[in-house]
Amino acid sequence: MQLTVLGCRSGMPAGGHPSSGYLVDTARTRILLDCGPGIATALSAVTGPAALDAIVISHLHADHCYDLLPLGKILISDSLRFPGGPDPVTEELRPVPLFVPAGARELFARWAGLFPVTSMPMLDQAFERAFAVREYESGDRFEIGDATVGLHELKHVLPNCGIRVESGSRTIAYTGDTGVTDATTKLAADADLLLAEATLSVPDQTDHGHLCGGDAGRIAARAGVGELMLTHFCCTEPEWLDALRADAASEFDGPIRLARPGEVVQVPVR
Repeated sequence: MQLTVLGCRSGMPAGGHPSSGYLVDTARTRILLDCGPGIATALSAVTGPAALDAIVISHLHADHCYDLLPLGKILISDSLRFPGGPDPVTEELRPVPLFVPAGARELFARWAGLFPVTSMPMLDQAFERAFAVREYESGDRFEIGDATVGLHELKHVLPNCGIRVESGSRTIAYTGDTGVTDATTKLAADADLLLAEATLSVPDQTDHGHLCGGDAGRIAARAGVGELMLTHFCCTEPEWLDALRADAASEFDGPIRLARPGEVVQVPVR
């Protein structure tokens, strides 16, 4: 199992870093976890979106799903032939399975109509043609190729599910956005790699729901994970990131990584 970090910024892209997006490769399956601003471009440097077996979205904040629309338009345009343009990349459009929280279809319907292409109306049907949309509920589990994906409701101002991907003997657990909650321990239990948001430098005292480095380290320790990767940074200054890692290391004595766009990680053998 392999993880490619496409983007790791919280909120909007900054400093050349896209927002949230992570590509998971197993022996036979490619799954995109979240698709924030900048991820459509970052993904195109690694693979074409038609190569994806599925996309799973943790929650419907813009920094985790904003690039679904351009990604859908890429999928459609790759199958179109028009005068003066290149040959189609593919002759047949295969909708990519898209797993999203309940209520997403209504959002997508409004979203797709914002930028009409009147001369090519098919491009305005990204969510009808490019994706096979499936709304999930917390606790759902489904098979995607040789991987099993499980959804765990966590703590955030907008409903968010952590995503657990299992294939063979390897497991990645991804928090999406969350505050401190016991549910993170179940999400991450015995995972080989925990991809945990660490948005803040101090504990979140609000109802919004984010983690600091120490929170992520405690989750990793309690869940017994093999390795911790911190992500979803609101700052990428080296001193700030070093302090974030040190905060996590005060709670977790295993390996700790800081996510970097373009980084490829082989999920370790426990």
